[in-house]
Amino acid sequence: MRVKRGLAAHRRHKKYLAAAKGFRGGRSRLYRTAREAVERSLQYSYVGRKLRKRDFRKLWILRINAGARANGLSYSRLMHGLNKAGIELNRKILADLAIFHKDDFAKVVETAKAALN
Repeated sequence: MRVKRGLAAHRRHKKYLAAAKGFRGGRSRLYRTAREAVERSLQYSYVGRKLRKRDFRKLWILRINAGARANGLSYSRLMHGLNKAGIELNRKILADLAIFHKDDFAKVVETAKAALN
């Protein structure tokens, strides 16, 4: 008795077409095009997970720099002062302080300034 493979192929096609839901035109309707689009989108999402970490670090540094300059220090001088003072706050927390808790951030900057002198 021969093996008919239609069911397996149909399931595989359905899987890719379901993943391509929301894509425009043939990319959501035609199997080959949909498979190419889905595989590419999976590659982009993998790379994107790495890029997101870099992007957030850039954003935090921008915010810290803006807050530091408003208090009379550059970003690099602030970070150097914090290291000298032994304050171990990561950039995410410092950025949060710089945006939402300006008075607390100003105290941190003053501590860094004192450690530099």
